[in-house]
Amino acid sequence: MSALESADADVTPSRTPDPSASAPSDPGTPGTPGILGKTHRALSIGTIAVVLLIAFEATAVGTAMPVAARELDGVSLYAFAFSSYFTTSLFGMVVAGQWADRRGPLGALAVGISAFGAGLLLSGTAVNMWTFIAGRAVQGLGGGLVIVALYVVVGRAYPEPMRPAIMAAFAASWVVPSVVGPLAAGTVTEHLGWRWVFVGIPALVVFPLALALPAIRRMASGPADPSAPVEAFDRRRIRLALMISLGAGLLQYAGQDLRWLSLLPAAVGFALLVPAVAGRRALLPRGTYRAARGLPSVVLLRGIAAGSFIAAESFVPLMLVTQRGLSPTMAGFSLAAGGATWALGSYVQARPWAEPYRERLMVVGMLMVASAIAAAPTVLLSWVPVWVVAVAWGVGCFGMGMVVASTSVLLLKLSAPEEAGANSAALQISDGLSNVLLLAGGGAAFAALGGGSVGAAHDAVVAGGSSGHPGAFVAVFLPMALVAGVGGWVGVRMGER
Repeated sequence: MSALESADADVTPSRTPDPSASAPSDPGTPGTPGILGKTHRALSIGTIAVVLLIAFEATAVGTAMPVAARELDGVSLYAFAFSSYFTTSLFGMVVAGQWADRRGPLGALAVGISAFGAGLLLSGTAVNMWTFIAGRAVQGLGGGLVIVALYVVVGRAYPEPMRPAIMAAFAASWVVPSVVGPLAAGTVTEHLGWRWVFVGIPALVVFPLALALPAIRRMASGPADPSAPVEAFDRRRIRLALMISLGAGLLQYAGQDLRWLSLLPAAVGFALLVPAVAGRRALLPRGTYRAARGLPSVVLLRGIAAGSFIAAESFVPLMLVTQRGLSPTMAGFSLAAGGATWALGSYVQARPWAEPYRERLMVVGMLMVASAIAAAPTVLLSWVPVWVVAVAWGVGCFGMGMVVASTSVLLLKLSAPEEAGANSAALQISDGLSNVLLLAGGGAAFAALGGGSVGAAHDAVVAGGSSGHPGAFVAVFLPMALVAGVGGWVGVRMGER
């Protein structure tokens, strides 16, 4: 306990004191309470542990994915292995938003973590690529439940002055996994096999469940207004969530199939998707796709940032393994610095001096992301050192740290307590849907330019021959850089009015 109290003392002096939130909000730390003060200590450690689990999964799985795709003869479905996660998470987000608003975030978080672990086990025991993708889909459902539930926990349990700090802590919890994850996953992949990366991660579920759930039960369980009658689930929104998930999945399938017959599932997917995200009673705030000021622009920017960055990052390890002959360990490790710079970017936006300049920081952040994505494919030129990717991604992650944490802070600021779940779900839907659509577009371009055969070129690269199909990677990175650049324009529309 003394160590935690010492850590709390180190955190709180850097924060601007909030008299209204001093003793009542954290009686164990008079004056300027921090997220590790007596009141919030267990909750903060538990929720940060949940984020730590997600971070280990993302960094470790990303490192092992190129080898898994090759061994399962599924390189042509490489993008689908990522986007299937985001497709099902869209449904999980909507369910979690309603679940949390009506009954509190506890149940959604518990079920989500359980599904997350089950999906990892299914992927780790897969005998073909489609079973592997199914496991990723189950994992995505759990991830969607977890992420929205965490936002609701933050909105209910932490006073507004403390929210930037807990968001920064979430970002900081990516640092160790970003460094250790690729190294550990690469070592396990090379010596024991990629399957152990997937089946080993669920063991990390035990600690977050044991620590986070009791704290959430004490501080953030139940409906936002206990005296109000509990409303039934909104079936219309559940139906729209199914439409958005099915529509996104059909578009992704059509993008991977690349035949004339694929126009049919693409058309059906589009018809399902549009009413769910842009209709009169859509799941996203009205005005999102025209970047209306306030909440719609916040939601849109989150999607642009996450979709462009994740779609590009998903192909970085594959590019380094197949085009430059790096081992899975080194390919994953090239992105390791990003965890530290992401946390640093999130730390910067959490400083009290940054609050008046939040919108400007988000614009700068998006320009940094666009520059990083555009710089990554330069390593396709043999004379460009591979460390260029590490440097570029460190810059891009710094920008993402500022943007992602700031959109989270602004969303909670613009949301009434009883709307936090639905609005958090909208933010995550924008995030997940953009991931799916941009991965679908990038994956289609990748496959169309021969990307499905890059795995066969790997041996030639290792042997010193030519790699082939570098244009397939260029067709992924440059459009994503352009999309990120558009996010810089959306960033200027973050004002509340």
